[in-house]
Amino acid sequence: MKLFLLLLCFRGLFAAKHSLKYLLTETTGAQSIPEFVGVGFIDDVQFGSWNSRRGEDIKKDWIKFFEDEPELLQEYISECSFRHHNFKETIKTLKQHLNQTEGVHVLQRVSGCEWDNETGEVSGYNQYGYDGEDFIAFDLQTLTWITSKPQAETTKLKWNTDHARLEHNKNFVIYSCPEFLKKHWHYGRSFLEKEILPSVSLLQKTPSSPVSCHATGFYPQRAVMFWRKDGEELHESVDHGEILPNTDGTFQLSVDLNVSSVRSEDWKRYDCVFQISGVKMGRDDSIVTKLDEAVIWTNWKKPTDIMTFIGAALVVLVFTIIAAVTFVIYKRNKAECSTPSPDNVPEQSGRLNPQT
Repeated sequence: MKLFLLLLCFRGLFAAKHSLKYLLTETTGAQSIPEFVGVGFIDDVQFGSWNSRRGEDIKKDWIKFFEDEPELLQEYISECSFRHHNFKETIKTLKQHLNQTEGVHVLQRVSGCEWDNETGEVSGYNQYGYDGEDFIAFDLQTLTWITSKPQAETTKLKWNTDHARLEHNKNFVIYSCPEFLKKHWHYGRSFLEKEILPSVSLLQKTPSSPVSCHATGFYPQRAVMFWRKDGEELHESVDHGEILPNTDGTFQLSVDLNVSSVRSEDWKRYDCVFQISGVKMGRDDSIVTKLDEAVIWTNWKKPTDIMTFIGAALVVLVFTIIAAVTFVIYKRNKAECSTPSPDNVPEQSGRLNPQT
């Protein structure tokens, strides 16, 4: 699966090269997601998608492109619809061949091509993954399907005897894909080649939490970020996040550093480095952020401050209650004192005026 993920994530890393990539996924046994999803990328930027529930979804920057190329849009829709049913049947065949029971199964295909606009060199790829593992790939040297997985041998033999399929894949990799790539790139180069530098911040929830180096608002997507100690990249105590899209078309990325075992006097030996391949930025084409407690953003407050606040609030509350109770008792006693007791009322004579 490592090779499959590398092809998916890192094609198009070099500025002179441009890439067109298609990711197709068929999932069976899962009701919460669409059975089929197809996504297209140009230079790792998504231009559209199609899924079996909602149909096509064209990204804003590409609407005009497909309005001018309705035949190409229809070709994409037809291809996704065909692959949806084709992949479903392939999964059924693989389940029978591999003696698999019912459950969630996933078949993926990542295919595409690269074009170097300086040298004119073109290369392509087409490979499948099944249930999270590399399965079978099209070899451009022999123009045949190859695999290192014993469970894919039957599929390899079958596909290699299908000459129409072999011819189709050869034409796709050598001719169709590069043609589509150049067409997409020439239309989108004005926004595909824009460069936006990120805002980089250090974040931490509590003093015992990892320090997160967070970059947001950058473009293009081909960014890397890492922690260094004494100028050397760190691999231990580091957790790399994924590049995620923002709603404005830019991207964000976080890399966490576990500082629980780092002494406070050693913090100055650490820094976070952000880079975008092919983009000039500062010294060594990097944005470097020193690990410094003074610049860390956090919502955390010292427990002593919180306890002091709570203690003060409790004292005020207690005194308020005592004052209220004292006032009530005082008013009650005053009322009792002002009411004459029967023993203190003077006895009246039955004859109010004896002289009368």
